[in-house]
Amino acid sequence: MSLSTPDTAPVRLLLIEDDVRLASLVQDYLSHENFAVQVQHHGDTAVAEFDPQQVDIVVLDLMLPGMNGLQVCTHLRQRYAGPILILTAKSSDIDHVMGLELGADDFVTKPIEPPVLLARLRALLRRAKAAAPQPKGEVLRFGSLQLDPQSHQVLLAGEEVELTTQEFELLGLLMRNAGTVLSRDAIYHNLRGIDYDGLDRTVDVRISRLRKKLQDNPEQPFRIRTVWGKGYLFVSNAWD
Repeated sequence: MSLSTPDTAPVRLLLIEDDVRLASLVQDYLSHENFAVQVQHHGDTAVAEFDPQQVDIVVLDLMLPGMNGLQVCTHLRQRYAGPILILTAKSSDIDHVMGLELGADDFVTKPIEPPVLLARLRALLRRAKAAAPQPKGEVLRFGSLQLDPQSHQVLLAGEEVELTTQEFELLGLLMRNAGTVLSRDAIYHNLRGIDYDGLDRTVDVRISRLRKKLQDNPEQPFRIRTVWGKGYLFVSNAWD
């Protein structure tokens, strides 16, 4: 995924929103902030016409005709590793957790001021760009697990593990701090660039997803351990 910057080409944003008036307002506002906004009003059409090579970031409503937002998120994640922000009128923790489990990177609850939405989008793009392959970067290896920052590839026992950008960033953070307990505050600040509010479950959900993808025991994890009251510990000798 190539991320545009204000002094080059516009950021290519796909907005999937069935409220025509809201979609028009968002499109108009972001078009003045160096975003090229493509709009889809139906979930099934958005999935059918989705081209991951033409999108830098996705803004996705939950309540959509044809296919709901959670279903759309699932389909997009099969082909797209870039940022997905869910824009929803729902404030339910269950909806948020489900979205994160399916691969969303952030949530914004309606109504929201356009400058706030813009700030969240830029924060997601900055994190995605920071996690993208860099000219230099040390390959991290622990037993059968390997993370390559240049190719943005993770291998476990020689098999590639498909991770979202945020999952890749989280795993890299854990591996670089192997043997050290990282608090939720530290992880949250590294992932989102803001202080942890004590309520957001984003870190816990992403840890759970990493454990599943890295064949850790979800009932008694031994590779990425929970240290109760303190945080999470990447166990360096658990990957043989």
